[in-house]
Amino acid sequence: MGRYILCIDQGTTSTKAFLLEKNGVLTAGTPVPIKQIYPGPGFVEHDPQEIYFSVLKAIVNVISENPFAVRDIDGIGITNQRETTIAFDEETCATPYNAIVWQCRRTSEICRRTEIKNFEQKICDTTGLKVDPYFSATKMLWIHENVPESADCLLGTVDGYLVYRLTGKKVFASDYSNCSRTMLFDIKKLDYDYELLELFGVRRDRLAKPMPSCSDYGAVDLNKEDLSDFDLKEKEIELLLTLNGVHITGVAGDQPAALFGQNALHEGECKTTYGTGCFTLMNVGTKPVFSKSGLLTSAAWSMNGVTYYALEGSVFQGGSVISWLKDEMKMIEKPSDVDPICYSIEDTGGVYLVPAFTGLGAPYWNADVRGILTGLTRGTGRAQIVRASVESIAYQVTELVNLMTDDTGISAKMMKVDGGVCASDFLMQLQSDLLGITITRAQSDEMTAMGVGLLAGLTCGFFESADMLKELYRSKKSYEPSMSAYEVSTKMNGYKASVRTALAT
Repeated sequence: MGRYILCIDQGTTSTKAFLLEKNGVLTAGTPVPIKQIYPGPGFVEHDPQEIYFSVLKAIVNVISENPFAVRDIDGIGITNQRETTIAFDEETCATPYNAIVWQCRRTSEICRRTEIKNFEQKICDTTGLKVDPYFSATKMLWIHENVPESADCLLGTVDGYLVYRLTGKKVFASDYSNCSRTMLFDIKKLDYDYELLELFGVRRDRLAKPMPSCSDYGAVDLNKEDLSDFDLKEKEIELLLTLNGVHITGVAGDQPAALFGQNALHEGECKTTYGTGCFTLMNVGTKPVFSKSGLLTSAAWSMNGVTYYALEGSVFQGGSVISWLKDEMKMIEKPSDVDPICYSIEDTGGVYLVPAFTGLGAPYWNADVRGILTGLTRGTGRAQIVRASVESIAYQVTELVNLMTDDTGISAKMMKVDGGVCASDFLMQLQSDLLGITITRAQSDEMTAMGVGLLAGLTCGFFESADMLKELYRSKKSYEPSMSAYEVSTKMNGYKASVRTALAT
């Protein structure tokens, strides 16, 4: 039995690798950034070769920085950005087109096609999703219509692509949580739906095999010749080859992995990850709950023949709002600047930002609406805009949690949070105030990696049972609500009025 689980977290802006010990300690390696490609308005792409290289390099980093672990890894877990879609050649793994990222809105027109709109209720009832460019099916259709060379390619989400490459093309599989985000997957039958495959022109034999999160996805089988195609040193290649024979024993999409990592293992428990986007998930147990409020339902994880489901609300612009303040607006030099600026004024002076940079997700599902600043006056300055931008993140999450209560009848008493944006005390306190509940920040913000590491560890016997995992959860800080109901109502009504303005524009 080894001493570590190797956890790979392939995200939207970077790839990270970690070593997870039995006591729950997660040791990070140096992250590897991913280049964002914007070929047109609303278009977002990644280079699949760069994605794969970033995984190899991240593994090298964490093991090089912890050389004692090189031959002491018991299993591997992979968590990933979910809806991002890659077409690649079955023999060579060559890609005729870039990966189309989950944020990409190029398929808005496809979603409006009559033949697809006519299937809207069927799609919702079968997949738990809304018709939206967010999901993989329309991305696959766009690739087939615009990239003739893709006709016979395999089509996968990032997890399937990585499993295929890391196992030397022996296994092409994707876990239920990732399959759930393709808009092709029957979440009750846990298999692809043939009517939807036909609707989107996707061949069943070109898709990854659906598998439970806790499964043996095959052994790593890297080839020195293939690794030589990448910018890796000889010593790094030799290090990677030591992983050959280690099995991939856990796969899960980033958000359900974070839900598991947050120890939200029981019905009604919820978490929000504040990353590039914000993702609020509630564990709804072993039977899917279908939302009447525009939220999504997906398989969360599956082990020992039992599948758990989650109700989910997605905010497309979370931490990316702070990146916008830094990179495009030049209002801050670094993310940590936002707290002192927000605390420097009492309020925004009635200014609201609706950050619909790539449309709005739940509960609006409008791919065409664009961002808007409202309430500007001659007295509006940098501080008001910065604070309104940070507040917009909390307003969006508050809407989602309130809708979950409406759908389930469960009023959460606490919400667990993770992600880099949680470093903002101003945002976390506001979130507690708006929801009127305790916000508990995990000791580590890397709950996606933690979650898939736990799942992988359960599969290979590294952890004995899920019941033991609650002892590994550690909190870092909690926030208690202190805002009056009247002030909460005033703030939320102001934000919702701004959303209505954006939708009408």
